[in-house]
Amino acid sequence: MEQLVKKRAAFGNWQIMRAINFFWGGMAYVIVLIFGIYLVFLIFLFLFQDNLLYHPDKTTPDPVKSGLPEMQEVMTVSEDGHKLRSWYTEGKAESPIIVFFHGNAGNIGSRSEKVRFFLDSGFGILLVGYRGYGGNPGNPSEEGFYMDARASLSTLQDKNKETKPVVLYGESLGTAVATRMAEEFASSGTPVAALILEAPFNSVLAAASYHYPFVPVKWLLKDHFDQSARIARILAPLLILHGNLDKTVPISLGKKLFEKALMPKKGKWYKEAGHNDLYNFGAGELCIDFIEEVVPLKF
Repeated sequence: MEQLVKKRAAFGNWQIMRAINFFWGGMAYVIVLIFGIYLVFLIFLFLFQDNLLYHPDKTTPDPVKSGLPEMQEVMTVSEDGHKLRSWYTEGKAESPIIVFFHGNAGNIGSRSEKVRFFLDSGFGILLVGYRGYGGNPGNPSEEGFYMDARASLSTLQDKNKETKPVVLYGESLGTAVATRMAEEFASSGTPVAALILEAPFNSVLAAASYHYPFVPVKWLLKDHFDQSARIARILAPLLILHGNLDKTVPISLGKKLFEKALMPKKGKWYKEAGHNDLYNFGAGELCIDFIEEVVPLKF
């Protein structure tokens, strides 16, 4: 009887150990599976990060069909040899020229609603075309965007014989391009007349960390668009516009960038606005008022 009890106890212990081993073996399998899926996800993010960051409309836009018949196509050549299409109009004699750097989606033809505010006020406009957007050759990249911007600004310098004041305007991802160009103008000793940033961020790293908090984006990102390192060196009046309901670039990132900027600066935080609808809440009129206030010209 005693031996039978011992055998049953031993069998019970064996079953318990088998269950424990099965449990931990299953847990190990699940952990390895999850880690494998996570690793594949990281590889996917690294390989396809350009597709996540850049969303170009590659079709070739037409100024008239886009509602901007005043604008003419101008061709520029980037440092690395890309022939790029931008749009330009000189505006009235005594008016500044707005250099408009659009965001990561669409192309220059999809900014007519915003540009119309400046055209109707008599301002000159240079709508900068990027590589890979709007029928332009090449693939989008941070350094590529900077080269495209320099090419457009060089063309503007040739056209701007009256040396009108230049105001740089950046929209979303384009804010980083505008800030970089403003810094380069300042370092050359000729700061721009003003800088306007719509829905900006301090860096793509910060924006990516917001959207992917569980990913080591610092080690994956190729393009950083770090404005926080440059904003204090622009030496120009600054206006930042941002919507409180912005889910693409949270307003906290815009405010962090604003904090780093030097005076004179203004921030307008729209309580009811999101990422793409600031002009529905008066942003266009505010930009005109700001330019008329800080640019030393009579309109």
